[in-house]
Parts: sequence; structure tokens; C-alpha cells
Amino acid sequence: MRSPSSTPQLRSRSSSARSSPSCSAPCSPAYFGIQTIFPVVLALTYPGSRVSASGLRGVLDEYNRWGVLVPLATAFATGLVNWAYYLPATNAVTAKRRDQETKDGKRSWDAPPHSQEMAALNKKFGQLHGISSLLNMVTFGAILAYGFNLGSRIQ
Repeated sequence: MRSPSSTPQLRSRSSSARSSPSCSAPCSPAYFGIQTIFPVVLALTYPGSRVSASGLRGVLDEYNRWGVLVPLATAFATGLVNWAYYLPATNAVTAKRRDQETKDGKRSWDAPPHSQEMAALNKKFGQLHGISSLLNMVTFGAILAYGFNLGSRIQ
């Protein structure tokens, strides 16, 4: 006979919170899209200075290479990699985890032990999510560097 704590409804720490839809899945495509397009918009609307032109021509000016072009190109590239590769890969692993949860009768976040398949899927999900988070931090740093560059021009 099962004890009440081992029943599937009571076994997970916060099953009601986890089973409700979160913003991460529906918001990720929009976030990564904005993260990719925003640097392009910033490049197209770059305000010129006394030593460089405005717009894309100013961004490509040799004077602005390290303070403008590199940060905006970095932010664009990391956003694009997140959007085009890590989002679909993470969604695919998430779908496989949901299928495995059904087979195992146990949620992916429940306490171990897990089946070998679920352990492998959890590891893969963690790797993908970790790299995506690292790319987000690189994007943030690049945009911060660009912001400091713009801010340094204020007189």
C-alpha cells in the first residue's frame, strides 16, 4: 500500500505551481527575437558624433569599431544563436522530457532516482539552458558596453 506522500499528486514539491503554464516557453521566441533585432535597430539609428557619421555608416566607421560595432555585432550574434539554435533544441528536449515523464510516471524535477533516459534528458536540458543563459549574459554585457560608449559622449 502506498503512503500518501508517494502518490503522484503529492510527490512533487510544487506540482500545482509547476503544472500551470509559465511564461518561459511562450515568451522565449519573442524575447530571443527582440534580443536579435534590437542591436540591428540600434545600429540603424546610431547617433553620429563630431568624428563619425550617424546610422549604419557611423557604426561601421573605424573609429567606432570597438565601442559600437563589436558590442552590437556580439549582441546580434548571441541573440541569433539563441533564437535559431538553442530555442528549438531546448524545446525539443522539453518535449522529450514530457514524453518520458508520461512513460516513467514521474516529473522531470522530482527527486531522484530517475530512469536513465530521464537523467540523460535532464542533463541535456541543463547543458542547453546553461549555454543559452551564458549567451544571454554575453548579450547583456555587450549592450552594457555599448550603453557606456554612448553615455561617455554626453557633455
